[in-house]
Amino acid sequence: MEKRVVITGMGAITPIGNDVETLWNNLLNGVCGIDYITRIDSTDLPVKIAAEVKNFNPEQQGVDASFARRNDLFSIYAMAAAVEAMKGNEGCFDPERLGVYVGSGEGGFDTILREIIKWKDQGAKWVSPLLIPSMISNIASGNIAIRFNASGVCVPIVTACATGTHSIGEAYRAIKHGYADAIIAGGSEAAVNPISIAGFANCKALTRAEDPLQASLPFDKRRAGFVLGEGAGVILLEEYEHAKARGAKMYAEVCGYGNTCDAHHITAPHPEGKQAARAIKMALEEAKYNDSDVLHINTHGTGTPLNDSSETAAIKTALGEERARKAYLNSTKSMTGHLLGAAGGVEIIATALALHHGIVPPTIGLNDPDPLCDLNYTPNKAQKVDLTIAISESLGFGGHNACIALRKIDN
Repeated sequence: MEKRVVITGMGAITPIGNDVETLWNNLLNGVCGIDYITRIDSTDLPVKIAAEVKNFNPEQQGVDASFARRNDLFSIYAMAAAVEAMKGNEGCFDPERLGVYVGSGEGGFDTILREIIKWKDQGAKWVSPLLIPSMISNIASGNIAIRFNASGVCVPIVTACATGTHSIGEAYRAIKHGYADAIIAGGSEAAVNPISIAGFANCKALTRAEDPLQASLPFDKRRAGFVLGEGAGVILLEEYEHAKARGAKMYAEVCGYGNTCDAHHITAPHPEGKQAARAIKMALEEAKYNDSDVLHINTHGTGTPLNDSSETAAIKTALGEERARKAYLNSTKSMTGHLLGAAGGVEIIATALALHHGIVPPTIGLNDPDPLCDLNYTPNKAQKVDLTIAISESLGFGGHNACIALRKIDN
């Protein structure tokens, strides 16, 4: 028998808040987390702005100082988000029925860059023995499993910018089909470093805007690329009856998942969004979406010229023109920037809270809409709506498409 799956914990490290409550309040108020780069010297870089995590202190986030010294920043962000997601939930599960699906698009880029410089300047014997276990993308899941004694299913996923959404979707399936009682799932990224910025800039993905407040412009005619962000979004997925039996707070029910590939181009989305549309349709069909539903869509909404128009086309194809125009859309990347592998984790939290509270956060900076992007993207001001269902979608380099559907749930 298939199981029901609910969200019972959430944790976030983001450019607009280092906990879920702060993130949510800033989303509702349209706070922009984009500014001039401060962590590294950007003098030689073609891009001077990013959405950096601010005022982050690992120990204040429940991360041990010795762990922080030994690990890459992406793994530290992941651990901090997991600690928040597991608050009040520790000790509630059979360790062999508790899993971890936390991925990263890039993994330990900071560590790789630092150790390559050390090897080049000082020689091989000075390369850290912690290089490999710090840089590999699966280590965040391994560390979280150790911290919370989670010895069940553990499958870190890497699908570029769709990583967080795929991780949560696959975790949902594992619980639904009885492989686990609960899974800590999401994504983490720490990509604000010179190599990553140069690489994304040189493949024309990043905006060259000089004003941080007018840089991330999803669905706007003036959009010219995404703004690189960083952070982590981690949730606790749990089998419904297990959560109910222990009196856990349930934020939303996960009720659908779509997973497809464009098989078209290594970086560009398919212009018609055919396979993205199929992922959306798969998730909504599994969720039994119908005409009486009030739908919210947290879009991928990167602010690149190709993504936003093709994503709009995909939504229309998946829903049909009439249903698409009735939906309440937004792009939280207008505030957080693009968190790459962490985006899906943070955005499913925003989606669940929009559904839970009946408020759709805005898409800020949307003042000159693109005629090809002609749906209701909730421009500049949050909107109260009695939502019944919501989806969050992510699209990644390599043609990866993922979509998760949530339904409102009463505790």
